[in-house]
Amino acid sequence: MRARSDRSRLMTLFLAGDVMLGRGIDQILPRPGDPGLYESHVKSASKYVALAEEANGPIPKPVDFTYVWGDALAELERRQPDARIVNLETAVTKSEDPAPKGINYKMNPENTPVLVAAGVSCCALANNHVLDWGPRGLVDTLDALERHGLRSAGAGRNNHEAAIPAVLPLPGKGRVLVYSFGCHSSGIPCNWAATEAMPGINVLSDLSGEATRRIADDIHRVKTDGDIIVLSIHWGDNWGYSIAHDEIDFAHGLIDVAAVDIVHGHSSHHAKAIEIYRGKPILYGCGDFLNDYEGIRGFERFRNDLALMYLVTIDLGRRTLSGIEIVPFVTRNFRLGRASSKDTAWVCDTLTREGSKFGTRIDLTSDHALTLTWE
Repeated sequence: MRARSDRSRLMTLFLAGDVMLGRGIDQILPRPGDPGLYESHVKSASKYVALAEEANGPIPKPVDFTYVWGDALAELERRQPDARIVNLETAVTKSEDPAPKGINYKMNPENTPVLVAAGVSCCALANNHVLDWGPRGLVDTLDALERHGLRSAGAGRNNHEAAIPAVLPLPGKGRVLVYSFGCHSSGIPCNWAATEAMPGINVLSDLSGEATRRIADDIHRVKTDGDIIVLSIHWGDNWGYSIAHDEIDFAHGLIDVAAVDIVHGHSSHHAKAIEIYRGKPILYGCGDFLNDYEGIRGFERFRNDLALMYLVTIDLGRRTLSGIEIVPFVTRNFRLGRASSKDTAWVCDTLTREGSKFGTRIDLTSDHALTLTWE
């Protein structure tokens, strides 16, 4: 069911999954970086632009910084979320020293205004691509975000910086604290964990009860009355709807022990189930929001050309979920456009099927968006 609020104070957060602005997307932005790649079959990022154009026609490059967000900007303007949180799965650097991992994403730092154009409040960085160009590339990323007034969490110049939350003050509504963690199950190398002497990311080595207690201790040291805690976590495989038992147990523990209000999961290239546990939302996988996969074949049945905007509204009086709206988009020419009624219905059916085991259902709304109902 939908929680009923007896107070007018509501906080709405826009949450998105992976925002991958490197490689092909970087090449169409106003200041493209070096297109050179070190992939086994593709040596230039321009190839990914060509694939997209072969699939859906020419892209009017160079585009302005608003272009890739497309219709999402109008939805954000209409709905006015209090904060906007994404998983930035791209290094922001001019480094030419790739990590030896096969696929390396980077965006020219001079294209960082693309994030400003969408009003992004916070970038979660604990993922398997932010260190694609080594520690120097990570520091460049942090510097670029800071220069443009963008907050981040989950990566730092040392382990202390990587572990501290991003603090988002919201006038009249308190604060949102965003923690970001990455798991090895998403492909994060073991040596990417930040140390006292080395830049890196906030890595979770396991999903044990001890890990939950450590996170709880960290949160309780910082949290004040009224804070909303968002825990952003990069975990699991790229493809498939299954959710591991230890991920479910861990998410429940974050709510039970660590007082987390929203679990913001990502890594899979498509959306996964939503659970409401003790009045708190668990988004097990938000899917990709922006990527350069257009024209790449092999996983069409998962429809990763569909991107979802999650609008999570919290009742600040009860500190429980008031509602979740989902707005589907489709990617064409590296740009987000509102999904058709047929595609929206596909998302509705898929998320209802996957959420049924958790007692959640997705319904169509009068404005061709989606809304969550839960038991």
